[in-house]
Amino acid sequence: MRVAIVENTRITHHGQVGVALHEQAALIDLYKPWSGQPLPRSVDADALIVFGGEQSARDDHTHPYLPDLARLMADYTAMDRPVLGICLGSQVLARAFGAENRLGTAPEFGWVDVSLTDAGRADPVLSQVPDSFPIFQWHSDTFTLPEGAVHLAQNPAARHQAFRIGRATYGMQFHFEASRPVVRDWIASFPEVIDRMLPGWIARHPDLAATRGAEADAHGLALARAWVALI
Repeated sequence: MRVAIVENTRITHHGQVGVALHEQAALIDLYKPWSGQPLPRSVDADALIVFGGEQSARDDHTHPYLPDLARLMADYTAMDRPVLGICLGSQVLARAFGAENRLGTAPEFGWVDVSLTDAGRADPVLSQVPDSFPIFQWHSDTFTLPEGAVHLAQNPAARHQAFRIGRATYGMQFHFEASRPVVRDWIASFPEVIDRMLPGWIARHPDLAATRGAEADAHGLALARAWVALI
């Protein structure tokens, strides 16, 4: 299989998603449009993954490729090629299907509990995790549910944590790719940003990683393997 991956920021980890792709010997077409590299003009891979970034899904003035990225996600969906949007990727996916992006209204950071909806419990990907599970979050924005989308997961901070469009297009607000090594690298790379987001969290990180982080690693890999199985 060939999978197109779009990175939206300089430091992007594929994490548990990368593990699941490697297990299936996937070939990767990597795009970094934030650096000026053009996006593909058409659907040219078996699946599309869009990772997170510090920008909002509506920052066209600083990241003018965002409308093209939204169209590309919609085009893959129209051709029944699996799509995965994580964090910013989920917000751009919501934009692609006419939802409202709500900026700065839903800040979350750290290992946070997310709960499945009834549809999530029956979903081929989300059903691989418990009804309520800890997973890593790092975002400030959220979105309304696109028309026709299936609502899969929620929590009090951001109601629309996961949704599906069609057979295999998924938006996941939470960072299920973020294994504990990924989180450690984020701490090393962005300590001031994290301390502003949640003061004192870095000091508590070792204890949290040993408990909730270990659980989240298992859940993240289960989700990644289930989505890759749809390709």
